[in-house]
Amino acid sequence: MRAGPLVDPEDVPEWLRGLVRSTADLEASALTRVSPPLTDSPRRAAVLMLFGADGAGPDSGPDVLLLRRADGLNAHPGQVAFPGGALDPTDSGPVAGALREAEEEVGVRPAGVRPVAVFPELYVPPSGFLVTPVLAHWQQPCPVAPVDPAETAAVARVPVGYLSDPANRFRVRHPSGYVGPAFAVPGMLVWGFTGGLLSGLLALGGWEREWDATDVRDLDVAWRATRAREVRT
Repeated sequence: MRAGPLVDPEDVPEWLRGLVRSTADLEASALTRVSPPLTDSPRRAAVLMLFGADGAGPDSGPDVLLLRRADGLNAHPGQVAFPGGALDPTDSGPVAGALREAEEEVGVRPAGVRPVAVFPELYVPPSGFLVTPVLAHWQQPCPVAPVDPAETAAVARVPVGYLSDPANRFRVRHPSGYVGPAFAVPGMLVWGFTGGLLSGLLALGGWEREWDATDVRDLDVAWRATRAREVRT
């Protein structure tokens, strides 16, 4: 599926227009430095980057839906992600796959979601998937919660303003040598593929604020700090 807007950018809320417009000429290289290997049969997946706004209070603003994977999973235990997963043969494409996964994982009702843009495919080396991020507007939000606690430990609508706050941003260093963007969210450490994608979204949407990119923390230290904060709260 070709990347770019699925709707007229003028036909979405003002706070989302810049992000939708940015997908018109967006290249994968703007979001990742990793190139996929040459293969005739790549494994494909999709994630749903679901943005909404509750409209309540003077400090209200857009938020994005994130989940934390269960600690007992074999792959990426405890990590924070967008709803999503591998495409099924019955999926008509990445949009359908992302909506299906969001419903299966956290109970998002597809009827209340309007897909507005498709991002370029991004390669995720640990899993070997080519992932298509699908940008969507949550027109009619519904209650969400882990459908299967054995797979999903927690779900949260995280305010964009919280993610863009420099106090909640830093970088983490993985034992492999990987260094990338990270966010401290109550009960969640967002890093890896999701952290990098969120960092790109903030920049493309015009939400990014100046932050200290020289603040690099060892992953295990950052992880323990997040879990300690979760226990206290």
